[in-house]
Amino acid sequence: MSKRNAILEAAKRLFLSDGYDGVSMDQIAAGAGVSKLTVYSHFGDKETLFSAAVQAYCEQHLPPPLFEPAPATALRERLIEIATAFYEMISTPEAIQIHRLLCSPQLAESPLSKMFWDAGPQRLHDEFAALLQRRVEAGELEIEDPARAATQFFALIKGEPHAMLMFGCGVTAPAELTVHIEASVAMFLRAYARRER
Repeated sequence: MSKRNAILEAAKRLFLSDGYDGVSMDQIAAGAGVSKLTVYSHFGDKETLFSAAVQAYCEQHLPPPLFEPAPATALRERLIEIATAFYEMISTPEAIQIHRLLCSPQLAESPLSKMFWDAGPQRLHDEFAALLQRRVEAGELEIEDPARAATQFFALIKGEPHAMLMFGCGVTAPAELTVHIEASVAMFLRAYARRER
């Protein structure tokens, strides 16, 4: 593992266990087995490291190639791939823990929430909107506002299964989750797939 990746892994682990304010760059350096100078040379400050850790977490679950042009991959298949990876990412114990932490009253006005949003959800949203735009240009979709369509897509995928998870009401069975994802993608395509004139 490279020093940069070791730092990111230590940062993710410590931010999750101790919170943003409870972690120092010294602790991250010790956790990564590197010097504090090495941490600063890679990331500059704690805010930059936090953002990079969030981005690395997202890319681990939704790697950039998923959003790249792939004419050989059918649109429905690609949307199901993205939807499945997205749901798996937001339903991990770590993701649930972060979500609850960021929704807590003490962090309601914190710049940490905005840093998290920009590094994770917003970046993911923008990448997916760009993918939709490319599929519009390829003649597969009819979407006037890809950014809004991206928001709608992710809201559909989260749906009731994620709400139940957040409220501690149980985990949706894998087979039922597959049905939910496929039905959500089908609904999205009914709204936006190009129709023959």
